[in-house]
Formats: sequence, C-alpha cells, structure tokens
Amino acid sequence: MSSAAQRDATEPIDGTAAESDGAAWTEADDRTPETLRLLHDKRRAHRSRRNRDMAVTGYAVALFAVGYGSTLGHRFVQRLGHLAAQDDTAEAIRRALPAVLVLLACALAVLAARDALWRGPVLVPRHDVGWLLSQPIRRERVLRPAFRLTAVLMTVGGVLCAVGGAVLLRLIGLAELGPASLLWLPAGVCLPLLAATLALHVERGALPARRVRELTPYAVLLLTLLAGQAALAATGRRSTLVETVELWSGPWGWAAQPVLHAAGGRAAGWPLALALLLAGTAAAVAHAVGVVGTVPTRLLRARAATAATVASVLWSAELRVAKLAIDEALADGAPGIRRRLPLPRSRRLVVVWRDAVALLRAPGRAASAALWTVAAAGTVGLAVRLEGTTRVAVLAMALSLGWFAVGKLAETARLETDDVRRSSWSPSSLAASMVQHAIVPALVGAVFALLAAVPFALHGGGWALLLMPLCAPPFAAAAVLAAARGPVRTDLLSLGLVTPAGDASVFVFLLWYAAPFLTAVASLTAGLGLSGALDPGAQAGAMLRPVVTAVGLTSALLFATVRRARKLHGPVG
Repeated sequence: MSSAAQRDATEPIDGTAAESDGAAWTEADDRTPETLRLLHDKRRAHRSRRNRDMAVTGYAVALFAVGYGSTLGHRFVQRLGHLAAQDDTAEAIRRALPAVLVLLACALAVLAARDALWRGPVLVPRHDVGWLLSQPIRRERVLRPAFRLTAVLMTVGGVLCAVGGAVLLRLIGLAELGPASLLWLPAGVCLPLLAATLALHVERGALPARRVRELTPYAVLLLTLLAGQAALAATGRRSTLVETVELWSGPWGWAAQPVLHAAGGRAAGWPLALALLLAGTAAAVAHAVGVVGTVPTRLLRARAATAATVASVLWSAELRVAKLAIDEALADGAPGIRRRLPLPRSRRLVVVWRDAVALLRAPGRAASAALWTVAAAGTVGLAVRLEGTTRVAVLAMALSLGWFAVGKLAETARLETDDVRRSSWSPSSLAASMVQHAIVPALVGAVFALLAAVPFALHGGGWALLLMPLCAPPFAAAAVLAAARGPVRTDLLSLGLVTPAGDASVFVFLLWYAAPFLTAVASLTAGLGLSGALDPGAQAGAMLRPVVTAVGLTSALLFATVRRARKLHGPVG
C-alpha cells in the first residue's frame, strides 16, 4: 500500500479528499479494490463462524417461537374468530382502520429517527471505523453495504408485517387473503425504505439530529392523538375531513389507502396514492444511496462505540447499563435546563429536594410520565365498559401503563443504586434515602392521575378521583424496590430446571427481574377488579378493598426496599 495509506487511524475523512503530507490523494492513490479484496479473504473464516452462530441462534428462536407461540397463536385466532362473528366488531375495526394505519406509519418514522440518534442505518464495526475508513478508499464502497443491509432487514420485517396484516383482515372477515396481501405489500415495502432514508438523514448531520430531539415530545403527542382518534372512530365518532387530510398529507396516508380499499373503506383515489408512494420511495432511496458516503467519521465512531457497548452488556443481561449508554447517546452532551428550587430547611428533605430539582431539569421525564398516564386512563375507560375476565385483563394492561408512568419519575433512585458510593453525601442511610426517593414519584404520579380522572368524574365516575391517584404510591414503592434489587442475578439463568418444555431457568430469571412490577400490578388488579369499585353506581363500601390493598402493598414494598438497600450498602471505597 502506498505512503498515502499510512495515515493516523483517527484522522477524520470527508469522503472526497484526504490530505497526506500536505497534498490531497488522487485516483492514483485509490486502493479501494485491493483493500476490500484483502479484507474479504482475511474475513472468510470469520464469516463462516458468524454464519454458523447466526444459524444456531435462528434455529433456537424458531424452535422457541413454534414451541411456545403456536398455542398462543391458536388461542388468538380462536378469540379473533369469536370477535369477528359479531357484526359490530368488524365494522368498528373498519372505522378505526384509517387512524390505526396512519398511527403505525408515523410510529415507524419516529422510531427510525430516534434509533438514528444512537445507532442509525449505517452502522460500521469499530475496527472498520478506526482503520478502514482512514485508508485511501472510497467511503461509499464501505458504507453502502451497511445501509443496504439495514434497508433489506427493515424491508423483510415490513413484508412479514404486511402478510400478518392481510391475515388479520382475512380472519376478521374484512378482505380476502390474496387481494389483501397484494394491497398490503406496497406499505410493507415502501414504509421501511422511507424510514431507513429518514434515519440516514438524521444520522448524517447534527442539525437534523437536534430537530429530532426537540420534536420528539410533539411527535409522541401526535401519536397519542392518533390513538385517541382511532378509539373514537371505533365508537362511530369519525371526522371525514380529518381522515382525508391524513390520507393525502404524506406517505403515511398514501400507504394506507390501498389497505383501506382492500378492507372496503373509503379510498377512491388509492391508485394515485400508490403511484405517489412508489415515486416518493424511489426518489428517497436514490438520494440515500447517493449521499450515504458523506456520513462523518466522527458520528460513525460514536455510534459504533455505543452499539458495541449495548451489544456486550445485553449478553450479560445488564439492561440498565445498555439503557444508560443509549440515553447518553440520545442526549449527545446537550446541557440540561438549569432550574432551581429553594433549599430545604430540614436535612431530612434533602433527598426529596434533589429529586424535585432533577425532575425540573429533565422535563422530558415528566412529559413522558404524563403521556403514559393518559394512555393508562384511556385503557381504564375501556375496562369500565367491559365485564368479567376481559375487564380484569384490560385493567391489568391499564395498571401496567400506570407503572411505566410512575417509573419514569423514579430515575434518581436508579442513579442512586447504580453506584452505592454516591449515597455517601446523604445525611441518611441508603435504606432511608431509597424510601425518600419514592415521595416525589408518588406525589407527581398522583397529581397526573388526579388530572386524568377529571373526565371520569365529569361523566359520573367520581370513584376515579380516589382510585386513580391511589395507584401512584404502590407504583412508586415498586419502582424504588426495582432500583434497589442489586446486581443482575445471571446465575438464575443456569439453574438447570429441566421440564418437558425445556429449561425453565430463564423464566425464573425473568420472574426475579419483574417481581416488583408483577407484584404491584397483580395486587392492584385484584384489589380493583374484584371489589366492584369499577361497576356503575358503586357504593362507598366497594372502595374499602382498593384502599386497603394500596396501603398494605405500599407498606410491604417499602419494607422490602429497606431490606434490599441494607444489603447493598457496604463500606465506602
């Protein structure tokens, strides 16, 4: 290789010219074919091992899916058949379909843009970023295969989802399988490709990435409104004007129109929408292929490091470390909002004061908690209209959403236990500090729940003003208990619990990991669902059982938190 190839591996390359000894390298210095040929030969054995490992992993996943998923799939199909037998159910799904399809397409765009902030569609291994891109080679020859692989994988996933959507329409009775599959296919192919090109645009520059960070809360709010629109449309309250604007406002609506036509909905101009979708996708992909070589090396290096960290800790089941790595990449060093609160007069309020200040300086957590609360309230509204076991199942789903809402507010408790030496500043012991960390999430969660309960109270459900805020303290206690559970018990994955269905060790590990969540949700579901408090015209006596359950559960979870925190707290080193 020429002397121009012997550059510092950390020197950034702009993709068009690189300097060596003060002169730009020319076509004569181009060593792209030789370098890629050499790497292809050297990596042959590695590729063989990697393909074998991927084949074994794929076989294990397929075996697990067939073994455990076939029974669930059969029951789901039976349940769907019973629902489809009811005429009003199929019609409700047809009415909600426009908003649901637009919601799914917009959600895919948001996820792709957020993913590009820490990983992106162009993900190059760390050794390639550190050495290969520093050589006199054409960057697009290295980066295009990475983008192509991401686009192909996303398209395969989209096609599988399209087939699943066609099957669902067939089971519900809204369309025949053949026409539905054919009309689902444009959305399954074009939307993933458009999402990949959007992610590439976000990955390439700092300005688009900053815009994504700023607009994410508004995008989530839009998704929430679309979910509300779908729920209202299912009950018959539709707006033809709003649906028309959505279906013609961009690719999210263009892709939905052929599906609506297959389901018998209003989509008279679907051939034009399909033409616009195909033309827009072709133009976007052509542009992406042309500019993929301009992704800065600095950004590629940062994303490769984050992806390597996440992959390494996931194999050790350290989900918390992976989340911290992703959060750091998403923040990108952006300064927080410097908001202050008056200092407390009592040393016993220092922990609560720090939690409140941390929440004020990270308003995104509060906004996320509010959105989760709205989703939980909407699910509760659905549960109230149901009866029997269906009500209990939907209520458990609503309480799960409430758990996520309150859990978003307990980040300071998790930071406290990431390294127990941090608690050396506190005038209280770690056990007492962890109990105090539950106060702010409980209070803020109760306020959000109270606000979400106001619409129920205005429509005659006065019980919501008591029961919904009552769920916040148990969830806060469960969140701090989860934060204080200590290092991940990977030893539970190798217990050797042989059963006719296979090794059950992984389920023991999952039970240990999700114990606080399962305890809180199951107890509150039993307390609310079996007490009759959600029934129309419920008496005051029906509220006694939920109150006792919430108080007792909160006390038990805080007691368990104290015991675990005492085991965590060791000598400060």
